[in-house]
Amino acid sequence: MRNSSMWLKRTSAISAGAVLLGTLAGCNVGPKYKQPNFPAPPAYRGADEAAVSSAESLGDQQWSQVFREPELQALIKTALTNNYDLRIAAQHILEQQAQVQITRAQQFPTLGIGGTGIGAGIPALNSIGSNNSGSNSNSSLSLSSPLAEGDLSLSATWNPDFWGLYRKQTEAARDQLLSQTWAQRAVRMTLVQQVATTYIQLRSLDRQLEITKQTLGVRQDSVKLTETLENGGSVPLSDVRQAEQLLYTATSEIPQLEQQIQQQENALTLLLGANPGPVGHTDPNALTPPPQDLPTGLTTQLMARRPDIQQAEAQLKEANANIGVARAQFFPQLSLSASAGFGSDSFTNFFNAGSRTIYSIGSLTQPIFEGGKLRGQLNLSKATEQEMLLSYQKTVTGAFHDVSNALIALNKQHALRVQQEKLVDSAQDATRLARLRYQGGATAYLEVLTTDSNLFTAQLSLVTAQQGEALALVQLYSALGGGWQ
Repeated sequence: MRNSSMWLKRTSAISAGAVLLGTLAGCNVGPKYKQPNFPAPPAYRGADEAAVSSAESLGDQQWSQVFREPELQALIKTALTNNYDLRIAAQHILEQQAQVQITRAQQFPTLGIGGTGIGAGIPALNSIGSNNSGSNSNSSLSLSSPLAEGDLSLSATWNPDFWGLYRKQTEAARDQLLSQTWAQRAVRMTLVQQVATTYIQLRSLDRQLEITKQTLGVRQDSVKLTETLENGGSVPLSDVRQAEQLLYTATSEIPQLEQQIQQQENALTLLLGANPGPVGHTDPNALTPPPQDLPTGLTTQLMARRPDIQQAEAQLKEANANIGVARAQFFPQLSLSASAGFGSDSFTNFFNAGSRTIYSIGSLTQPIFEGGKLRGQLNLSKATEQEMLLSYQKTVTGAFHDVSNALIALNKQHALRVQQEKLVDSAQDATRLARLRYQGGATAYLEVLTTDSNLFTAQLSLVTAQQGEALALVQLYSALGGGWQ
């Protein structure tokens, strides 16, 4: 009965200790993360009412559904495969995955095995035979019994995570991994925007060069006409010089446009991860006006769709977890270790029960005074969390501004392009009438000079307006979080 009672008491004590250890191991001194409550505006400024009320959004569409030009689609596909920034961002994810694995390993025991062994044979000189005369003696060497000794040990170490220090460090590492993942998606979204923007700008330069060359041909004919009239005495030499001014104005534009085109091609090849060189850009639909009343979706959906907002929130979560890491430093840290081994002065007795040795060691450390280091670490982590909160709020606010600016640009660039088309039509007719009047002798060449210059400027401005409207679509698509899916 006495032995049974002692056994029950011992079992109860062990069970209580196990429960206590389990309870302590489940402690977590860090604050629980709460998603910030950021009030979304009721509608995007500049958005059409029908577009806002619809839950469908342009940002939910794949980039291939928005940019339908085959030439541009091929460029985007190449960039998504070969772009260096995107590949670097992918490597950052792999690096952080390894860091999570390293950090998480602190929660588990470590095991090690080791051993030593020494063996030696000691030579001895033994006489085999001899004679009395001492003239001849025969002897040989033989080995005595070898001496040997050694040991084999197995060790284990564990630092119980009573206060959640290692769990919080792992949580912070995982939040950083999530941040890197969203960062890679943000790079992908930006890359789609950059390729589309560069391509549209390139096609705009192509169109400006085409207009300039067409204008150049017309002005060459004007120079020939005025020279003919001047030789016949119908017009003064000043008309010839004015016609030449128009001609040289056009010829001086061509090398500038060619320079911009080649540099823009180099910018595009850099996005493609290729060396400088020519790029195909001949699609005639690149500057086609985008459709009107594009759906923007609900404002509350934007925070879940934009990768930069998700990245900012992941950084906020990491900062919150680091507060738990700092708080856990204030509490005692327990380290447990145990070893077991065999040792002997002879290999034949190596695994005898008498050669076995088992021992364990435990240590407990409690910080008492560190000159304010722990308090400083906690204050630093709290200040960092507040910084990340402000950064998150700034990112969300900036996202709403991006969408609003893109919508305003899309509407105003559309209106500008429509008016610019009317201006070009009017300038073309004015130039036609001025040339007829000049050929009929009813006006001076100055009128032709003025109307021709106005037409050239209006045509180039129309291309700029078409480019602005096309780029507004790219801007709106990116602002709504499209392109990374």
